[in-house]
Order: sequence, then C-alpha cells, then structure tokens
Amino acid sequence: MHSFTEENYLKAIYKLQEANGLVVATSALAQVLEVHAPSVTDMLKRMAGKKLVTYQKSKGVKLTEKGRQVAVGIIRNHRLWEVFLVDKLGYKWDEVHDLAEQLEHIHSEDLTNKLDMFLGFPKADPHGDPIPDANGVLPKSKAVLLSTFAEGDQGTFTGVTDHSATFLNYLDKTGFSLGDPIKVKGIEEYDQTYTLQLKGKKEVVVSFKVANSLLLSY
Repeated sequence: MHSFTEENYLKAIYKLQEANGLVVATSALAQVLEVHAPSVTDMLKRMAGKKLVTYQKSKGVKLTEKGRQVAVGIIRNHRLWEVFLVDKLGYKWDEVHDLAEQLEHIHSEDLTNKLDMFLGFPKADPHGDPIPDANGVLPKSKAVLLSTFAEGDQGTFTGVTDHSATFLNYLDKTGFSLGDPIKVKGIEEYDQTYTLQLKGKKEVVVSFKVANSLLLSY
C-alpha cells in the first residue's frame, strides 16, 4: 500500500515524463506539486528505496516499471471516476477534478474493473483524456493542438490540456462542446487570435492561449 503523497508524486512524474521525456527534473516536479525542492528530494529518496523510481540528484527522476504501474492505475481510477460523476451523477466537467482526486486513492482493483464495466468501458474521460485499460494500456490519441491548424482546417474537438475549472467554465460559456466540429476561419497575424466556426455556424474569436489548450482530431 502506498501513501496518498507517494501516489500523487508517481502520477505527477508520469505526466511530466509523458510530456517532456524520460527523466524529470526535481525542480519541475516541485513546481507541479507546489512543494519545496528539499521536500521533493527527501520523498524521492524514500520512493527510490521502495523501487518506485530511480533518482539521481544531478540527473533527475524517472519511474521504474513498478512505479509506472502504480501511476497508471491511479490515472485509470481518476478518469473512470470522472466519467461516473459526469455521466451518472450529473456533475459538470469543471466540477469533477477535485472529487476524482479523492476517489482515485480507493484501493480496490475489483471495484475499478466493475466501475469500468458499469460505464461501458469508456475510452476517454469528460475532458477527452484517454483511460488506461485493465492492463495499463492507454488508447493512442491522434489529437493535435488547435494552435497547429492553418486557416481553413477543420477537426473534431476531443480534449483539453488545461483542466482548470476557470478554463472549462470559459469553454462552456463560449459554446465549446466535446465532439463538436471546429473550423478555423481565420488567424490574425498581429496577435495570433483565432476566428473559429463552431457547431451551428456560430463564430467565436479566441486567443492563442486558448487555441494552444484545445485538442482536435482530423
């Protein structure tokens, strides 16, 4: 059994590895977890002793296979609970993250697998993030950032990289919904704002920051 803190570290390391490469800098981990660097170092040494990570002060940290399995299991729990909260209990997608952060630490593989079956084996959570299967395999996502699109390109809105409640609430107010088509009508050269055509021919103008946080599939 691993502590909540260890599990949060493993999840954070996993996500940083996925985003930035194999080895994670201690400073990057401290920033994500909002913890002072000396505390991170102490925790990583303890986790290395449990064979969850390999850690070298000068190089950084990476997950062992054991650590990766734990991290993927937590992510699987988290994303399945988010689906349950939205689809079965009627929560909005900007309300479920903190609740799922608590539920993800329930240690019952049987419960997780039954939840997965009850939900119909969903492939993605309410934010479009892929859900690992019972073997820890993540479905491959073909989604790309809207900010890589050119004028005239069109895709289907499948996910976000910013999971903050303020951003998700902004998307709701602006008229974005997962699964809807989005077409780039124009990109302003001066400030890189995007004019987008949403479902129902509605046009909206968004900043580059927003475009750089939306995932679309062709």
